[in-house]
Amino acid sequence: QVQLVESGGGLVQAGGSLRLSCVVSGRAFSSYAMGWFRQAPGKEREFVATITWRDVRTYYADSVKGRFTISRDNAKNTVYLQMNSLKPEDTGVYYCANTRVWYTGSYRRDQAYDTWGQGTQVTVSS
Repeated sequence: QVQLVESGGGLVQAGGSLRLSCVVSGRAFSSYAMGWFRQAPGKEREFVATITWRDVRTYYADSVKGRFTISRDNAKNTVYLQMNSLKPEDTGVYYCANTRVWYTGSYRRDQAYDTWGQGTQVTVSS
């Protein structure tokens, strides 16, 4: 069974940085891309970033472009989210997720992802 385990969350002041990690474990892991989503209190879960495994294409939500960077280490089966210039509105629970499908716009849709981690809390104070 495939498992995704996030780490790296915490409390940081506005303007600070954090790096989230998502380790993939389990047999017969099949993936087209890995994504990061976040959910703030009282809000719906939203897309943050996605990276494809084979050709390393990256996609970002407009709200994080230029501040966040998604990357992956195939040898370690790990996906990272480097978050710089953090803002209070970046606060939320961050989830990594796996998708085995790819069609127009699918990377933004949480319904396209079939395996999720437990989440890691990111809190940005003003």
